[in-house]
Amino acid sequence: MKTQILLAAEDAPNPVLPDLGEIILGLVAFLILLWLLWKFAVPRFEKLYEERTAKIEGGIEKAEKAQAEAEEALAKYKAQLAEAYTEAAKIRDDARLEAERIKEELRAEAQDEAARIIAQGHAALQAQKAQIVAELRAELGRNSVELASRIVGESLEDETRRRGTVDRFLAELGTGNGAGK
Repeated sequence: MKTQILLAAEDAPNPVLPDLGEIILGLVAFLILLWLLWKFAVPRFEKLYEERTAKIEGGIEKAEKAQAEAEEALAKYKAQLAEAYTEAAKIRDDARLEAERIKEELRAEAQDEAARIIAQGHAALQAQKAQIVAELRAELGRNSVELASRIVGESLEDETRRRGTVDRFLAELGTGNGAGK
């Protein structure tokens, strides 16, 4: 039995080594498959790879351009912002100077108005004083005439005489005050 197993083993193909026909057929099929891949698939993969590389490089270039434009826009914005701050400071300074100027003008106008009001007050006061002095002279003249009439015992009704007497009395009174001062 042992011999039969050995003999059967010698005639049976080796399960580890494939048949020569299968090796040749597999090799031919592999070469055809390799040729088909090289002819059709590899160019497509190469084309897709090149397109992908171009898109990536184009995207990088676009990103770099966008980055440069963004930086330029940021620089312009910062410059405009600095200019706006400078202009705002100038406007504030101009407004402050204008306010000071207006304040000084208003102060001068107020002082002029106060001086005008004081002058009007003095003029009104002088007019009232002159009016009061005139009223007092007239009253003093009437009282003097009445008193003189009582003292003298005669009527000083004559207007001309009375005015002359009053004027003389007031003149003497004015020179008396002037000498007493």
